[in-house]
Amino acid sequence: MNFPVADLHCDLLSFLAKVPNADPFDPNQIPCAFPWLKAGGVRAQVLAIYTDVHPESMELASRQADLFVKLLEDHPETVCRWDAAFQQKLVSTEQLGIIASIENAAGLGTPSATWSEIYTQFDNILEKVGKLAYISLTHHTENRFGGGNYTEGIGLKADGKRLLDYLAGKQIPVDLSHTSDLLAAGILNYIDGNQLSIPILASHSNFRSIWNHKRNLTDEFAQEIIHRGGIIGVNFLRAFLDSEQPERLMEHLLYGSRLSEQTIAFGADFFYTKDFPDESRHPIYFPLAENASKYPSILSLLSQELAQGQLQKLAYENVFRFYQNLWS
Repeated sequence: MNFPVADLHCDLLSFLAKVPNADPFDPNQIPCAFPWLKAGGVRAQVLAIYTDVHPESMELASRQADLFVKLLEDHPETVCRWDAAFQQKLVSTEQLGIIASIENAAGLGTPSATWSEIYTQFDNILEKVGKLAYISLTHHTENRFGGGNYTEGIGLKADGKRLLDYLAGKQIPVDLSHTSDLLAAGILNYIDGNQLSIPILASHSNFRSIWNHKRNLTDEFAQEIIHRGGIIGVNFLRAFLDSEQPERLMEHLLYGSRLSEQTIAFGADFFYTKDFPDESRHPIYFPLAENASKYPSILSLLSQELAQGQLQKLAYENVFRFYQNLWS
């Protein structure tokens, strides 16, 4: 089924920043290469600025922001900024709308960075990329802001609270996809307790009720996102769907639609897999979701269970509505 698709997460920028001779037009290099995106009907794509917890994380984040700008400057026939104006002209343009996000606030501040340096880093990145689709405070591991999804017993730290204070009112959502459960609870409680204006989403997460993995959302956190008018992008990685059964992708999508058909979206999480060190994780994706060309066939399979209006909401309408409300 050929609906426009809006996807909430891919790692094209870190691929361009770190892989020698990286080419966003080469479909053999990365599953979210531009030809795959075009073949899959993807019209709007979030490009994550991803960094690990590393002494050079701020430099790497800045380099990815520069690469975002370079994509726009070098390939205006292929990409344009994803903003409110782009959403209005979707039917009249062939360009792919792109917007940056920050995956791991370690890219904003290393452990030794001063708060003046963190604020400057944030402001410089935002000035370059224009808008941010969201910010996640952590990735897999702990950083100065809080606990990552594989850390135990670590929630929202004092620096995380200070970062939330800085984000308040800026209309930049906070992403719960890589938080520990304690960090997710801490973020929500701190926002509520201090009456901060900060939207919430999960850009690339599945449901723990379907597959019991720490990277997946509990029903409690899914309901919090729904209650707050957020969106949840379903992740295509095999490890977070079910290690053996590819049809679990459909179960996660249908489960999310049953929880709230106004909330569910795509957040495939396509990245460069050729140097992924954990052999047990290969193949990273099941064949039915191995690259960005697969959205039409996924939507076609879902059409056996969902009506056309529900499929359109999943494909792009929920995401566009969320950002339209945010930017209006």
